[in-house]
Amino acid sequence: MASRWLPGGVFLVCAALLAVAFYMQYVMGLEPCPLCWLQRFGFMGAALVSLVALLIGPRNWGLRVYGLFLALTAGAGLGVAIRQLWLQSLPPDQVPACGPSVDYMLEVLPWKDVLATALQGTGDCAKVVWRFMGLSIPGWTAVCFSLLVILGLWCLLRPGRRREWVNG
Repeated sequence: MASRWLPGGVFLVCAALLAVAFYMQYVMGLEPCPLCWLQRFGFMGAALVSLVALLIGPRNWGLRVYGLFLALTAGAGLGVAIRQLWLQSLPPDQVPACGPSVDYMLEVLPWKDVLATALQGTGDCAKVVWRFMGLSIPGWTAVCFSLLVILGLWCLLRPGRRREWVNG
């Protein structure tokens, strides 16, 4: 049972972060840009990987596989967050034009075009609409994704001899 606390904790953290994102959208009225949606998918991926690991209860090599998939999903989210932070750092005259909403793109465009547009980012992605302790939303998601990547790599690369706390 002790081998389940780590993926369980990661699942709860990801669920809480997604709850905050939906609170910001539906209660605070902050409309997510395409890159924000991709970051949400990164947290959903990390939550899904953690839920599967929670149900399986990985040990030894299973914990390494969990670490690999956690690092990959969180690393993808980190890349998107860094892209958005870069867009936010551009001078106003270099910011790309604003694009249509994600809802509209999903209705009109094939999913490959929606993904390509989302990865490029739009002018909407460069707007800083909220800050906490000096960091914008993608700044905070980058911090969270970085911690998840570190945790995943720790699970992946940790020597197998000292796992008493994980294996119970």
